[in-house]
Amino acid sequence: MILASAQTNPLENDIYGNLKQHYRIIELALDHGADLIVFPEMSVTGYHRENGKKIAFSGNDPRLDPLRKLAADRNIIIIIGAPLSMENELYIGAFILYPDQTVSVYTKQFLHSGEEQFYKSSFDHNPIIELNNERFSLAICADIENQVHPENAHKVNSTFYITSIFFSVEGMTGAYKKLENYAKKYKMHILMSNYCGRCWGLDAGGRSAFWDSNGELIAKLNDRPGLLVVEKNKNKCTGKTLEI
Repeated sequence: MILASAQTNPLENDIYGNLKQHYRIIELALDHGADLIVFPEMSVTGYHRENGKKIAFSGNDPRLDPLRKLAADRNIIIIIGAPLSMENELYIGAFILYPDQTVSVYTKQFLHSGEEQFYKSSFDHNPIIELNNERFSLAICADIENQVHPENAHKVNSTFYITSIFFSVEGMTGAYKKLENYAKKYKMHILMSNYCGRCWGLDAGGRSAFWDSNGELIAKLNDRPGLLVVEKNKNKCTGKTLEI
């Protein structure tokens, strides 16, 4: 099984440009045999608060059709992020595009301070991805700050914890420590995808990474756009990094 984590610097106010970038990165991941790829929080739009409602996606948004077709044609699971308009509320969502062209959504459960002015939190949309006899739970950014979140993933027997984040340079030391500890404590493999470059007036921290279920850091990116590719063969995990 091969997994990929994309580290991107979204184009400002250019959703279609970001979608084209996603398509190109997914093709690169496919060239390296990926079965699943994850992008950072709000990867399609860039991080937004005030404008979230204007740029929000629906669960079956037609703008996602090219990526849905790619998932089906190439047999890959694609996880991307955007503001999500659903049930007359606005959420920070992760869209899971499956090879059968279905789409499920995960909604951020624990919000950063200030996000609650624009977004709702919800525990009602928390799908488990099943692939190659493994179970994958998702997390978005501040979810990883609350130990209840990975603990709940462990309770439902997830073997992988997939995190899409937007952490600044300053926040990455703490994020690394938390994710390493979660991997050790809950015996879950952890794949993390972060922004790089500058977004929302902040310098993003990059350093997307993968820890195995013993808490060992297998591979990580630097502060540039890149793709992290991890292969799990029986009980052994190996990783490599690629420029994009």
